[in-house]
Amino acid sequence: MTTAASKPARPARPALPPAESFQRSRRDRAGEIAQDYVEAIADLTDAVGEARVTDLARQLGVTHVTVNRTLARLRSAGYVNTKPYRAIFLTDAGRQLALESKQRHQTVAAFLRSLGVPRKIAELDAEGIEHHVSPETLAAMERHLPAGGRQPSERRGDNSQ
Repeated sequence: MTTAASKPARPARPALPPAESFQRSRRDRAGEIAQDYVEAIADLTDAVGEARVTDLARQLGVTHVTVNRTLARLRSAGYVNTKPYRAIFLTDAGRQLALESKQRHQTVAAFLRSLGVPRKIAELDAEGIEHHVSPETLAAMERHLPAGGRQPSERRGDNSQ
C-alpha cells in the first residue's frame, strides 16, 4: 500500500504559453499569406497583364478553392478587388503591401548572397525570412549591403551562382 508521502513526485507540467501567443502566431501567419498573395498578384499583373485565380493557384501551389477563400479575406482586408470570373486587382493598400514585401525579400536575398549563399538558396531562404525579419534587422542588412541594396552582379543582370 502506498501513501501520499511515498508516491514519487510528479514532474511539473511546463507552463503553457498564453492564448495571446497563439493568436499572434495565427495573425502573423495570415499576414505572411497576405504578403505572398499580393506579391504574386503584382508579379502576375506585371508579367502577363492580369492575375486570375487559376494562375495564382498554379504559382502558389494551392487549389483554386484555397485561392478563392484567401481572396475573400484579402478583399475584406482591403487589399484586392475581385469579381467572379474576372481578373484580380490590387487596391492601393495591396500594391503598397506587395511593394514592401518585394523590397524586404530583395534585401534579405541580397544580404544572404553577400554572405556567399548561392542565389537559388538565398532566394528560397529569403522567402521565409522576409516575413519574420524585424525592421531593425532589415535596416542592419541594408547598411551591410552596397548602395542600392543589391549585389553588384545583380545590378548587371548576372544570375550566376
